[in-house]
Amino acid sequence: MSKSSPRRPFGRNTGTVTVIEAKVHRSSARNARLAFVLTAVIVGLLSAVVAASYMHPILALFVGALIGALSGGITWVLVRIWPVLRLLWWWTPEIGITTVLGIGWVQLANHTPFPVTLVVVALVIGVPAAVPVARRALVAWTWCLVVRHRLRVCFARFIIANQSGSLPLILWARPTPVGERVWVYLRPGLSLADLEGRLDRIAVACHAATALVERASDGNAAYLRFDIKRREVLTATVGSPLVDVIDPATPATDRPTPVVPTALDLPDVDAPVITLPVQKKPATTANGSKPAASSADVDDVSDWI
Repeated sequence: MSKSSPRRPFGRNTGTVTVIEAKVHRSSARNARLAFVLTAVIVGLLSAVVAASYMHPILALFVGALIGALSGGITWVLVRIWPVLRLLWWWTPEIGITTVLGIGWVQLANHTPFPVTLVVVALVIGVPAAVPVARRALVAWTWCLVVRHRLRVCFARFIIANQSGSLPLILWARPTPVGERVWVYLRPGLSLADLEGRLDRIAVACHAATALVERASDGNAAYLRFDIKRREVLTATVGSPLVDVIDPATPATDRPTPVVPTALDLPDVDAPVITLPVQKKPATTANGSKPAASSADVDDVSDWI
């Protein structure tokens, strides 16, 4: 979908400004036609069957065809404008904030004198800028809005979409102590493994240090969670409130340096004494041969038979 653009003062005139990619435009038109046919046939037949119980079958057929055509038309419109709805969804926070600010300014200007309007606007802008907590919160939520669009640019640039040209659906984002966390729902044609190899590019596009991605649901592989990290909180200097509890006038106490043991010494443990049995040497005869075994040393073979 494109629209004409006026001639630029510098450079060549392109003639069109792309709002929706041509691939997405063709895909939505094809899906809209299929949705219209399926919805019209299914709803029309069901409506005709139900209406046949209350009127003549021929009239029921016309009623079913009318209801099916209306239902198919509504479905066609929804599928056809889905790329536009998705584009509006991406810009919903900005549209909502702009609308609220515009309505507030108009109401304030119409119901208050001009000096009062300036004072109120100065307070609305100056208080968040002067209070550190409010300023940090405002900056954090602003980065959430920026990251949503930067991820969309990444998906459109270097992540391969499916044949229909549909990109992942970016749901919402919130700030974290190290950056932002964004939830994304993948469309058919993408997987977690496809994104893990491009995290370095995603971090560059989001103006962050690193980027991580993992599954946000154990039962749905398409529901992912991106963690955009801009700083490392583990290496930051953290102030301890215990320092304010100690009285600066408290004298220091000299404590003796403890002796660090260098070897294991257990004098209170009695070591057991192990005595090995003495083995007797077999007796030998005068010529050095062993004596014949006595009958007591020979096993009775009859016990084993």
